[in-house]
Amino acid sequence: MAGIESEAAPGSPRALRDLNRRRVLEGLREYGDLTQAQLSRRTGLAPATVSNIVQQLKTTGDVVVSHGAGRRRTVRLAPGAGFVLGVDLGHRHVAVVLADLDHDLFVEERVALDPEVSAADGMAETARLTEKVLRAAGVDRSEIISAAMGLPAPIDRTTRKVGSPTILPGWVGLDAEEVASSTLDLPVRVHVDNDANLGALAEWWWGAGAGYSDVVYLKLSDGVGAGLIINSTLYSGVSGTAGEIGHMTIDEYGDVCRCGNRGCLETFVSASKVSSLLAPIVGNDLPIAEIVRLADDGDRACARVLADVGKQVGRSLADLCSLLNPQLILIGGELAQATAQMTTQMQAVIARCGVPAAGEAVQIRPAGLGPRTQLMGTVAMAMREAPRVFNS
Repeated sequence: MAGIESEAAPGSPRALRDLNRRRVLEGLREYGDLTQAQLSRRTGLAPATVSNIVQQLKTTGDVVVSHGAGRRRTVRLAPGAGFVLGVDLGHRHVAVVLADLDHDLFVEERVALDPEVSAADGMAETARLTEKVLRAAGVDRSEIISAAMGLPAPIDRTTRKVGSPTILPGWVGLDAEEVASSTLDLPVRVHVDNDANLGALAEWWWGAGAGYSDVVYLKLSDGVGAGLIINSTLYSGVSGTAGEIGHMTIDEYGDVCRCGNRGCLETFVSASKVSSLLAPIVGNDLPIAEIVRLADDGDRACARVLADVGKQVGRSLADLCSLLNPQLILIGGELAQATAQMTTQMQAVIARCGVPAAGEAVQIRPAGLGPRTQLMGTVAMAMREAPRVFNS
């Protein structure tokens, strides 16, 4: 018995084998289908070690190996290990998606919401979509092993409430995870995070940020926020509210912001602000896509407003670059459609106002996953938080 205990002790050969096995399984869960060479790079394990572990996992039924051209072998998690559910609850929409642990999306549903919808009504619609998704996929609730939801507001990790009571007023005083978990009635607790954080995670896993260690995902929509990947880790701060770039003060005597402060970046550059500035010229409620089209066609007012947005955002990004020195800034949200019109202005202001070396190192690009970025982020979060369900 003593020999068996010492064999499983930390640092023992058995413990090391178990650790390496978990690294391979977690790599497949995080990144999906990988060749053995890619698994070796992702996990830092020697190719021979990966080959031996894959053979063992194939024997135990945890993975499936398919053979491609030459000696190329693709490894994927075996089906049937369970499903994850993702919910993107925005200011004007809710979307629900079901996926398996091999990153295959089964069913996705989306509906529009009234911007003034209450938390209860928004969650009721979410519950309806969840039922619809499960029925369409033929998946029972008991098969859901993890779930995540994104909200367009900072979530305090300590209280699990919206970090600012005025940013998402319908959720004031509510435990977001408790509300989501009780309403959706799943066999697991629903993890809730800020939608910009989820956007950063999705872009880093599957989008334009893949392969980078330090990435900023900037969401420019009705709300403005940033998700931060620092040293290949999603950074949320002590309370979970890091990245609220939209509520950095630009003009302390400016317009009152929904956060209760004055002159926040969001009051200058939100999608609704852009539309309102152009309303006297092009009419009310013109979609951002149409504003971008008009700017491309030579409309001076539209081009000027989008350029001004680039300058305002660039000023805040200059400070962020000086502080964090990221490799890559990805522009997401509705205004990502105007990245081409704004990037030159952003880069010029970063070069003028930021630390030179930081400004020279950073690249600015549109996010790669488009309007589904936040929804894909909920899938990434659910997969990251899923319990280990593999054979022992």
